[in-house]
Amino acid sequence: MWGRSAWRLLRSESPGGRRVSAPRGRFSLALRRDFFTTTTKESHDIRRVDITPLEQRKLTFDTHALVQDLETHGFDKAQAETIVSALTTLSNVSLDTIYKEMVTQAQQEITVQQLMAHLDSIRKDMVILEKSEFANLRADNEKMKSELEQVKQQLINETSRIRADNKLDINLERSRVTDMFTDQEKKLMEATTEFTKKDTITNSIISETSNKIDTEIASLKTLMESNKLETIRYLAASVFTCLAIALGFYRFWK
Repeated sequence: MWGRSAWRLLRSESPGGRRVSAPRGRFSLALRRDFFTTTTKESHDIRRVDITPLEQRKLTFDTHALVQDLETHGFDKAQAETIVSALTTLSNVSLDTIYKEMVTQAQQEITVQQLMAHLDSIRKDMVILEKSEFANLRADNEKMKSELEQVKQQLINETSRIRADNKLDINLERSRVTDMFTDQEKKLMEATTEFTKKDTITNSIISETSNKIDTEIASLKTLMESNKLETIRYLAASVFTCLAIALGFYRFWK
């Protein structure tokens, strides 16, 4: 089977009689990347390996002995030769199938030599492509490194500028808040002083009002006591007057 696969690999040929295998896999990828590659050179002589001709093949049985054996078993000569001819044809067909599916050791060695030579050529092309690809990758890497350094420097500068701006804004905001706090504290002190002053005045007014109320209450109590005595006096006088009048009427009617 290995010989068959090798034979299929060597079947493709150019119009000039020499085989040229197109690079596959990473070679085609490298070519698509616009890498410069060298043309594949044939460093070996490729020879076509033909299968053994029909005339050089040897049958595995003696046809003459088989014809004689058939004649001894009752077949005439024509029938025996026809049967042997059919067997020979079948044997040749079987041999054709075998020779198509298998190769001889010499053919295998030739195929292996051709494959090894072709692999050496492919290996050389791979080395060239790898060197070219590595050079291009290194150039791209250097370019990307330079661009990254520029971007890094820009980021550092931008970060420094933003940090300075933020620091200035923070200082300004801190000063504004400090001034606002000072103003609020001053206003609070003024409000506290004003409240204390008003509280003192209010307490004084309340004290005066309380004293006035106490004085008025005392005056009212005195007035009520005097009015109570006057009322009692008037009531007593009225009672005595009524009694006198009643006594007068009583004496008059009596």
